[in-house]
Order: sequence, then C-alpha cells, then structure tokens
Amino acid sequence: MDYLVLASEFMKNMLELNRVRPHKSLDAAMQGELFVLLYLAERNTEILPGEISAEMNVSSARVAQSLNGLEKKGWITRKIDAADRRRILVNLTPAGLEEAQAHTRHMIETTADMLALLGEDDAREYVRIIGKLAQQTRQQARQQMSKSIITDSAQNPIA
Repeated sequence: MDYLVLASEFMKNMLELNRVRPHKSLDAAMQGELFVLLYLAERNTEILPGEISAEMNVSSARVAQSLNGLEKKGWITRKIDAADRRRILVNLTPAGLEEAQAHTRHMIETTADMLALLGEDDAREYVRIIGKLAQQTRQQARQQMSKSIITDSAQNPIA
C-alpha cells in the first residue's frame, strides 16, 4: 500500500470537511477557555495552572488569559494553597461545572449527529480506528519521551 497516496487523499478529505465545519464546536473545545473548563470538570479537583499549561502545551501566559476570562464569568475560583503560599489552586464553581456539562452534552450530540451520517457499521469502525490511532500515538509519544530522557541523562550524567 502506498501510504503517501492515502495520506494525500486523507488530507484532501480533511480539508473538505474543514470547509463545511460541522465539527466547529468540537474544535473550540480543544483550545482556550473551553478546553480549560472541560479539563477542570474532568479532573474534578483543584488544579495548578502549570498542569493546565502542560496539558494544553501552551504558555503560562495563555493559561492565565483563559483563567482570567473564566474567572470573570464566575466559572472558576483561584485561591492560594495553604500548604505552599507560592502556589495558586484553580477550581470550578458550581456554575462552571454546569457550563462544562452543557458543553459536553452539546459535543456528544454533535458527534452523534456526525457519526449517524456514516451509518452504524462505518461509525463503529471509525470510532475503533480513531481509538487505535490514539493508542498508537500515545505509545509513540511515550517512547519518544523515554528516548529523550535517556539521551539527556547520557549527555548530562550526575556526578
């Protein structure tokens, strides 16, 4: 199989799908304030801004901007950690949790509508394939991180 040809066809199809944008609300959930809101709801505990930054792979300034917006809307609170006053803990308010749950319901409904376009068999196969791809890329990322750690420790041995 020529994976380059298949990849080219895939990219053309993704560009076409992007033009139609039935998944626009799903894209929004993967960035900015909404990502932070959904991440906090999923974790269901107090979070350090640095954890959010690492999860989103964005700067602490970008996370601070998102947190400011969420705080103005009354969806999060920030407080100083009693155990370490240098740390700020972020938590959802009840209104923030309600908003996160509403967005989650909307994303699931939108995804269900898109999957219904495929029909039952293709929808199941698509979800299976995406799951396999996610699992493989996670494993590949772990292997890359392990190689990086090994390389760094070999270059900078502890004396």
